[in-house]
Amino acid sequence: MDVVRFFTDIITITDFELRKIWHDSSQIFIRAVQPVLWLLVFGQVFSKMRVIPTGNYSYIQFLTPGVLAQSVIFVAIFYGFNLVMDRDMGLLHKLLSTPIPRYSIVLGKTLSAGVRSVFQALVVFILAVIIRVHLILNPVSIIGVLVIIVLTGMCFSSLSIFLASFFKTRERMMGIGQAIIMPLFFASSAIYPIDIMPTWLKVIAHINPLSYIVEAMRSLLVTADYHRIGLDFGVTVLATAVLISLASTAFSRIIR
Repeated sequence: MDVVRFFTDIITITDFELRKIWHDSSQIFIRAVQPVLWLLVFGQVFSKMRVIPTGNYSYIQFLTPGVLAQSVIFVAIFYGFNLVMDRDMGLLHKLLSTPIPRYSIVLGKTLSAGVRSVFQALVVFILAVIIRVHLILNPVSIIGVLVIIVLTGMCFSSLSIFLASFFKTRERMMGIGQAIIMPLFFASSAIYPIDIMPTWLKVIAHINPLSYIVEAMRSLLVTADYHRIGLDFGVTVLATAVLISLASTAFSRIIR
């Protein structure tokens, strides 16, 4: 019965969060502007220049999984900002007054971020098809990428929730979100291979979870090279579990 209640609580919170999309679906398209620009402008220009070595694949193929991951992070990393807004409107106090455990609340919110990320990723997928980026789109690759997308949304939304528990204001969370996205993005394999990075940046890239997320997506969508997929998936799951644990532990601090 406790297990049933556990999952019921998570689904309840997830449903509550997802209803916000139905009331304002425009945010999906607004947040899609940045990844669209990366593909249409940056990707197209660098494909013509051919200055970044990507082996047997075009640069736009190489870039697409990175942009896909970035679009997910862009949604997830501002989840703490939404949490602060809920607190300011009194919604969070009402939620915390219910018997739902803190970890169920965090899991529900992060799962909703993962599901929302799927909608965001669909925009990138559709654009990639329109501009004729050659991707592996079979049932296995699509399901695998969707799983990675949900985990990525959960991972970085839990990081955002953890940070919101300490910074606590909209202005700080907006600044923190902007400060985190681009360093994570550039210090990963999203837009160039790790092999061409300077040594100090390689070290950061190897401990950056985004590198493993992008590598997993690239294996599934572009290269069909699965020899590291277990490692990539394992690191993603581990990072998600650690950050959800931290977010759950610190969650109640946001209303203090």
